[in-house]
Amino acid sequence: MKKIILFVSALLFFFTSLANAHGPVRQKAEEKITINAPAAKVWDIIKNYGDMSWHPGIMSTTVKGDNTKGAVRVLTLKDGGTITEELKKYDEAKMSYAYKITEMSSSKTITHAGAEEKVPALPVNDYAASIELADKGGKTEVIWKAGYYRAYMNNNPPEEMNEEAANTAVKAVLETGLINLKKLAEK
Repeated sequence: MKKIILFVSALLFFFTSLANAHGPVRQKAEEKITINAPAAKVWDIIKNYGDMSWHPGIMSTTVKGDNTKGAVRVLTLKDGGTITEELKKYDEAKMSYAYKITEMSSSKTITHAGAEEKVPALPVNDYAASIELADKGGKTEVIWKAGYYRAYMNNNPPEEMNEEAANTAVKAVLETGLINLKKLAEK
């Protein structure tokens, strides 16, 4: 009987340890906007993967390749940071494309848990996103989706790199981009 109790106790301890030792959970963001303009007009603004001039947070973009899988763009942000992204899928007929962040500069360095940690320009890790347009009879619905982890992949993240920081930053990127796209398309 003692062996069974010891075994069950050890088993419970093991499973409790696993439950408490998990790392970050994949986050998702989705923003939609309806634009009072035809889908073709909105698509003309965003269809060039190498042109992010429609997003107010982007100062400039350089690109290697065109609107084909594998094209790489480097976004220089208004604050001077850089984000490198790779085009994963492009569909002209469906007016959509998907991309993934492959590299980022850091915005600052902090000390956390006795170690120096670089805070990325966008506080995320393993970020992938898609943007798609849907014709709504003279209007356009734009849907921008992203999946990502917080920037700090270990337990007990600093506030600059936790889920809240990641979610706030991604939501701001998607919202400001879509709001400005609406302004440009409705001119």
